Amino acid sequence: MAIAMGWHKPDNVAGSSAPAIMVGLFVATGGLLFGYDTGTINGILAMDSFKTQFNTGYRNDEGNVALSPAEISIIVAILSAGTVAGAIIAAPIGDWIGRRISIIASVCVFAFGVIFQVCADAIPMLLAGRFFAGVGVGSVSVLVPLYQSEMAPKWIRGTLVCAYQLSITCGLLAASIVNLLTRQMGGPSAYRIPMGLQLTWACVLCLGLLILPETPRYLIKNGDKHAASLALSRLRRLDITHPALVEELAEIEANHEYELTLGSESYRELFVGSPHLGRRTLTGCLLQMLQQLTGINFIMYYGTTFFTSAGVSDPFLISLVMNVINVVSTIPGLFVVESWGRRKLLIVGSTGMAVCQLVIAIFSTLATNDSQSALVAKLLIVFVSLFVFLYAASWGPVAWVVTSEIYPLKIRAKAMSVSTASNWLLNFGIAYGTPFMVEEGNGYAALGAKVFYVWGAFCILAAIFVYCMIYETSKISLEQIDEMYERVDFAWNSKKFEPSWSFQQLRDDGFADSGIPPPEQELQPSRTTSNTNDSIQTMHTEESGHNENQREEDKIIHQMGNVDFSY
Repeated sequence: MAIAMGWHKPDNVAGSSAPAIMVGLFVATGGLLFGYDTGTINGILAMDSFKTQFNTGYRNDEGNVALSPAEISIIVAILSAGTVAGAIIAAPIGDWIGRRISIIASVCVFAFGVIFQVCADAIPMLLAGRFFAGVGVGSVSVLVPLYQSEMAPKWIRGTLVCAYQLSITCGLLAASIVNLLTRQMGGPSAYRIPMGLQLTWACVLCLGLLILPETPRYLIKNGDKHAASLALSRLRRLDITHPALVEELAEIEANHEYELTLGSESYRELFVGSPHLGRRTLTGCLLQMLQQLTGINFIMYYGTTFFTSAGVSDPFLISLVMNVINVVSTIPGLFVVESWGRRKLLIVGSTGMAVCQLVIAIFSTLATNDSQSALVAKLLIVFVSLFVFLYAASWGPVAWVVTSEIYPLKIRAKAMSVSTASNWLLNFGIAYGTPFMVEEGNGYAALGAKVFYVWGAFCILAAIFVYCMIYETSKISLEQIDEMYERVDFAWNSKKFEPSWSFQQLRDDGFADSGIPPPEQELQPSRTTSNTNDSIQTMHTEESGHNENQREEDKIIHQMGNVDFSY
């Protein structure tokens, strides 16, 4: 399966990665919920039937029935307010009842909110439904990348997490198609059908999650080693007594024990813990904020209405084209996120986006007559399309990849919750504030297309931030990322990092107090033997050949050849 898509499992990795890949791709479809909801409201706000149903007496400059900028702002932004709440509560729930059950609960909350939206006939009930839907989406946005990163093999982990962003883009595209088909319908069905269709995949996702395994790393964190070995066995298609599986599980367990010696699992550890947890938390939060400040949600939330004001003849069709570009452009990111690495892809993406934004802003500023405005409208479409391509291939998926990787197991859920909440907080600010920045009228900034100066400046800042703060996390295990943050002082040197520690040795040889082994003693990965009476017991081996068991294990490993025990 992976080979057919252009990836190849390393020859020295034992077992099969197909189960983990299929599980990761299915769970990634949780992104459809957010993408479809975002795309739906984008088109619904421009539907005449929606304006008529939810109008409170406001009329635009032409005297037509419409929603005021303040009403549009709160309808769009209330979803983001819910997602902030959902992202914050995702961590304690995910640590309490597990990643898998938490995703199911989050999808159920989302479905509850959708039912409210479909039944709404006035703005207050619509807002309540969008808030509850937002709570579900916010929780899913934390738990899905968390689930994926904790169960995926390291050689394809980034690609699987990127698939979450691909699902978001597919949801946006599906919403555009549905809006295009229903916009001419009479009455409330024009907007209720797009809203109600959100329940379809929510039900499929819940049913599928019922049969999927919990992540092995959560089970180790929860102290259930036997269940962790069974879950890892399903994901790697290896017997629970296989040396490679035993070794991977032992390293996960030893890493978690090592982390606990450096501090507790409290929220305080996010900012003062070791190794460099404060810097890692800040990195995740700023990365998620800058993802929003690239300006992508300005296009996704208000694209249809903005293209209308810019003089584009068929804004619904142009919005559909943008979403097609968004989906197709995410696919190159899936291919290069492992070969290029996270840093290079983010830097190239933010630099290209900055150029697109500034070109749009400059030409919009220089346009002074109708003929020039027509040219600017065409340039707007071209460069917004290029901007969407660059975003979808880089910042869209890779921001989720990085924040799902850089935190240690003991605080991973909490740290991802905080960083994702910062994403949604900026999402709320942009969704609510954009109409006031762009629209004309008393008390409005009336920036129009000049708002792209703002997004362009933030894209330049994003490129600088990535160079200085983002460590390269491709091709190493989640446990080895802890070692990298201890040994590598500057992000721009992280590409040269080569892992050499074994957390089993750190635990067994007593280096946990300092976290750094003495230079004269090189650490090598420990080898393990297993006992399957009731559970798996891992044993550390010191030198070669002390007893008969050691000699048997040496024979087994020798027969296996060069097998990579680190996933």
